[in-house]
Amino acid sequence: MNKLYFLKNLPFVIVVFIILFAVSCKKDSKTGGGNVVTPVATPTKLGFYAVEQVVVDTAIYRVLLEPISKIGTQSINYDLVFDTGSGGLVIDANGVIPPAMITSSGFNFTTDSVVVNGITITNQSNMIEYGDDNATTDKVYGNLAYANVTIGDQNGNITIKRLPFFLYYKAVNTSGKQFSPHNFDVFGVAPEYDITFPNNAYITSPFSYFDPGNGLIKGFKVDAIPATSFSSNGNWVSAVTLGLTTDDLNSAGYSFSQLSFTQGEGYLPILPGTLNYGNKSVSTRVLFDSGTEPYSYLEDNTATNSTALLLPSNTSVSVSTNTGFRYSFTTMSMDNLAYVENPKYSGSDISVLSLDYFLNNSFLIDFTDHKLGLKSN
Repeated sequence: MNKLYFLKNLPFVIVVFIILFAVSCKKDSKTGGGNVVTPVATPTKLGFYAVEQVVVDTAIYRVLLEPISKIGTQSINYDLVFDTGSGGLVIDANGVIPPAMITSSGFNFTTDSVVVNGITITNQSNMIEYGDDNATTDKVYGNLAYANVTIGDQNGNITIKRLPFFLYYKAVNTSGKQFSPHNFDVFGVAPEYDITFPNNAYITSPFSYFDPGNGLIKGFKVDAIPATSFSSNGNWVSAVTLGLTTDDLNSAGYSFSQLSFTQGEGYLPILPGTLNYGNKSVSTRVLFDSGTEPYSYLEDNTATNSTALLLPSNTSVSVSTNTGFRYSFTTMSMDNLAYVENPKYSGSDISVLSLDYFLNNSFLIDFTDHKLGLKSN
């Protein structure tokens, strides 16, 4: 998109350059010097499909799907879950490389790496675990790969050259049952490392590899997504902006939290805060996760239940970060659903707030200064 934008405005750039060059030549005759000023780039708009359906337990299930239209030389049409709770592009190898190369135990090659369809697949293999607690742990097996990747489709797209990503050959649930092809494709936009490999390579947010252009800060923001944007067929929503301005970081009303670096895990988007529900108030760590739906998972180390307990309808819930941002909601029979868990039993002390947060609030990641911004709309 950045290259296309530049070409579209080429006549304007040429005119500006000619004027500046003429002024520079005139100035040179007197002073011997002059500078050409590069225009500030315009942020790039991108989006996703907003899909909604009612699942078997009568909960409203929403998901944001990011299309990937090309990997290497292979044109494809797969939709990946837009996920602020993980970092890295994770995609099934089926339909991306020849079927003969894919087995249930790995990829069928014996060299250090192989190039197929413009994709470099390395012999660096590993496994990623996803889940909100011990009861919802899924495992994805695959290899580190590199390719030029086109993110988006005809509604808006960008191409990132030689993007590191995780090409998987198998994904299984907690019971070991294998998922159908492409049922576990994830587009993780967080600045964390989903996985690191023996050669110290890692995968992280594809957006962190995108150069927004002169004068812009590397990062992205997601505007609030009205519930009316969702449909059973999926509506395209241009809610993502790549490239941040100084106004975004200084005067747009975001509450910023500084992310710290963890060796081997990158900059985890997890914030310290306080959880309030009913008449209880407890300390917690918080993850705002667009990839979790339709339930939020609230971790309370004073809870006495040994399994996840669904809060009754009309329960008031709020989470406050240590920087003063407050997010609140009221549970309903089909929406804003939330489980309370004891970390001793769940295996996690991180309260995961679902996609419902993104319906009325904005989200921002600054890759340069490693900040996470939250804003109520």
